[in-house]
Amino acid sequence: MLTCLKFVVLLLLLSSRSCDGLQFNDIDEEVELVAQSSRYGSLWPLPQKVQLSDVSFKLTTSSFRIVDAKESSAGPSCSLLQNAYRRYYDYIFENAKKSWQAKGKRTGPSELGELQVWITSADSECDGYPSVTSDESYELTVNQPFAVLKAPKVWGALHGLETFSQLVYKDEFGTKNINQTTISDFPRFAHRGILLDSSRHFLPIKVILANLETMAMNKFNVFHWHIVDDQSFPYLSRTFPQLSQKGAYHPYTHVYTPADVKMVIEFARLRGIRVVPEYDTPGHTQSWGKGQADLLTPCYAGSKPSGAFGPVNPILNTTYDFMTQFFKEISTVFPDAYIHLGGDEVDFTCWKSNPDIQKFMEQQGFGQDYSKLESFYIQKLLNIVSTTNKGYMIWQEVFDNGVKLKPDTVIHVWKGNAQQYKNEMANVTSSGYQTLLSTPWYLNRISYGQDWQGFYKADPQDFKGTEEQKKLVIGGEACLWGEYVDATNLTPRLWPRASAVAERLWSAKDVTDISDAFNRLSAHRCRMVERDIPAEPLFSSYCPHEYKGV
Repeated sequence: MLTCLKFVVLLLLLSSRSCDGLQFNDIDEEVELVAQSSRYGSLWPLPQKVQLSDVSFKLTTSSFRIVDAKESSAGPSCSLLQNAYRRYYDYIFENAKKSWQAKGKRTGPSELGELQVWITSADSECDGYPSVTSDESYELTVNQPFAVLKAPKVWGALHGLETFSQLVYKDEFGTKNINQTTISDFPRFAHRGILLDSSRHFLPIKVILANLETMAMNKFNVFHWHIVDDQSFPYLSRTFPQLSQKGAYHPYTHVYTPADVKMVIEFARLRGIRVVPEYDTPGHTQSWGKGQADLLTPCYAGSKPSGAFGPVNPILNTTYDFMTQFFKEISTVFPDAYIHLGGDEVDFTCWKSNPDIQKFMEQQGFGQDYSKLESFYIQKLLNIVSTTNKGYMIWQEVFDNGVKLKPDTVIHVWKGNAQQYKNEMANVTSSGYQTLLSTPWYLNRISYGQDWQGFYKADPQDFKGTEEQKKLVIGGEACLWGEYVDATNLTPRLWPRASAVAERLWSAKDVTDISDAFNRLSAHRCRMVERDIPAEPLFSSYCPHEYKGV
């Protein structure tokens, strides 16, 4: 009997090894990382300057509170900070019922009684919106008798509150502690974004809000809302309601009403996050045409219309009348100084088939160069948007095709392999334009293993250029396109992989230690899960909170 059992076990081992070879034979072996404690604890992204001590203080719900410093320019009337105090008190004490600002009991010699938040500038910007020029710096000192968080503006204070919450840990008895700490921090890049695609799959508002919350935990500050595309038009326009009525997956359940959009913008503002909408034209517009007659180009099969439609029709005056009214509305709905106008992946096949387009090309002297027709359209669109006093971001093809651009245009690089995107970054910046990088951070592309390491190693300034060129790189964005992503899998697919991008865009250039990053990111991932964010695991591991109550 024992001999038979050994034989069966041997067969199983051989079988499992064989399966492993068949399933994973083309996957590179990775160095196994085992999570250990980092000397920086679970700080993510890593602050610019950190001094940690072994001296620790207890935090208790009965005595600890978060308050405005007496010298602060933002007092109790600043709802942005008051909301943040409540939020972070709940994070620190895991939704304890004690009030975050109630007068606490006298603290003992080893307790920390307060975190005082001091906004140092006369204008706290409490009622404003964050921008690309916002001051996000802060200084945090944790010592007795109280901790002090100083920031010129509320945006830095928000980041400082997140950092403070990350410093809090539980000892073996379940008591909350924080170590004596001094931190001076600011972001390396001003634009640190996440792109979500709500056209290919409709994203419920609660999913968008949950990811804005998670963005704040990772110090991202731009929500790039790719709100419409070929597949659907969920944005409910006041001026052109038929666009979503006919272009959305469902005219009532799968649309973003004006109230929804306003909610997203305010929820983001309260977390120091800008909302930059993208309305991509002239391609990616099939859903637009369902609700707006004559907007798209009729395609031809020989001498007759085929019944299909191509990109926006660039030769009709009605097209530009529509765009003028539409973007006038968009400029009032979204308060950010920028609109993303897309401009990528324009297929010329339909334009080439249309006799009216052909005639227009001849009249304009464009010959057979349809990129000139695209440039003709884009130039007129940019002029329209300029009248709304908005700046614009565009995908790199618009720059590549030689369209005349305003000096403050932001070029968004997304194409090519590593060498190609580095060359593109060099070309864009040598022409004097600000740029964003997304090429190495397409998080919808998934692979077996710890792909976060590749995201972590990519650097937006890693190209051949002068220091002046490098300064034109204002940041980057992690993109999660929606072909295979909806509400069921968006959050775990995005996090903590996007966290790797967050640290690259926030922390100093020389923060590159993969082992230390793994240690801190593993702990940060557990913290996100504990905060009810279903972030996927980095590798074989466990989170301490899983055993709560055992």
